Amino acid sequence: MCKEDIMERIASANRAVTTGIEEKDIKHWVRIYVMGKEHRVPADLTIIQAMEYAGYRFIRACGCRAGFCGACSTIYRTEDDYRLKTAMACQTRVEDGMYLVQIPFSPAQKALYEIEKEEYTANIFLIYYPEIARCVSCNTCTKACPQGLEVMDYVQAALRGDFERVAELSFDCIQCGLCAVRCPAEIVQYNIAQLGRRMFGRYGLPREKNVEKRVKELRAKKFDKELDKIMNLNTDELKKVYVEQQKKREVY
Repeated sequence: MCKEDIMERIASANRAVTTGIEEKDIKHWVRIYVMGKEHRVPADLTIIQAMEYAGYRFIRACGCRAGFCGACSTIYRTEDDYRLKTAMACQTRVEDGMYLVQIPFSPAQKALYEIEKEEYTANIFLIYYPEIARCVSCNTCTKACPQGLEVMDYVQAALRGDFERVAELSFDCIQCGLCAVRCPAEIVQYNIAQLGRRMFGRYGLPREKNVEKRVKELRAKKFDKELDKIMNLNTDELKKVYVEQQKKREVY
């Protein structure tokens, strides 16, 4: 199937949701099961679109719909396959015979700490998340990650106290919780990653001189006069200022 045909199928399926296209005009269908109930939905919809087509109304766990927030974490199976699979419902297209269970949230206790009072040592992970020592390197967390992150590797980096590696490997984490849901050692990997990134940002990165300069200028109220002027503009005046700024950006 060529790219144009695939895009036409996707467009056709989406019209079924957005404009209420009649069933007779939909060419491709699949069967999905939501909480055990069978539904016939247009092919090529994302999981979240397909569930809405089937009549489900999302009040929670619908999120940004763009793959950034991690709210629509989903576990599913397909026919004739015993394995559990994980996905974000806004990123993954339905398959025929897909059995879906959407998770409203992934409960996980997050430790409370004050970064400024903590020592920059590996012990901080064991202090606040002692379960990290139970990691058996099974790599289940990595397999569950819809972002394709090397989750097990950053957990091992945390055990070594390699804050920079933790920050690097977990940078794109959207905290969907699927790694923790599937972990046999009951480790909350994404909270560990967040602690590692915060510690590295506070103690591991050098101070940015330009940022320090700007903070000093703000504390000295250097921009207060200009800010007050903008705050007192009416809507038409604000639009004019915005247009002028966009013109300057185009020049650069």
